[in-house]
Amino acid sequence: MTADTLSITNLTVPDFSAAMTGGQTFKLADYRGKNLVIYFYPKDNTPGCTAESIHFRDLTPQFSRSNAVVVGVSRDSLRSHEGFKSKLGLPFELISDPDESLCLMFNVMKMKNMYGKQVRGVERSTFLIDGNGKLVKEWRGVKVPGHVDDVLDLLKTLA
Repeated sequence: MTADTLSITNLTVPDFSAAMTGGQTFKLADYRGKNLVIYFYPKDNTPGCTAESIHFRDLTPQFSRSNAVVVGVSRDSLRSHEGFKSKLGLPFELISDPDESLCLMFNVMKMKNMYGKQVRGVERSTFLIDGNGKLVKEWRGVKVPGHVDDVLDLLKTLA
């Protein structure tokens, strides 16, 4: 994987692989020909991350009709991800990024205020990659309400 960060649409995303739920390894090249929605979230089992994941879950059939696959990413362990996925009934896989290699590649690590203290964490962000591996759109500093609908609306215009 490259240490370069992504921030330009129409940039070809470098191929990468990472451990994900279901005992699988995510490989970007395996998704050629499909639109790929990668959403980065701070932590399993927190209110905002749960709400966002549920919304992606509930709209999975619409994403599928738009030739899109959804994948979530956080720094949590695979064990945590498996529990989160099972608890919420998520029909898509979650990537574990404990060493922050993907977070750094996608430039989602930011300083945030938490209870009056500065902490380094994942900025809620979503990336849409087309079937040719090109970055179509990025959403950074995402607010959960309405976000998943925005991603789906853009996908529908690409069809």
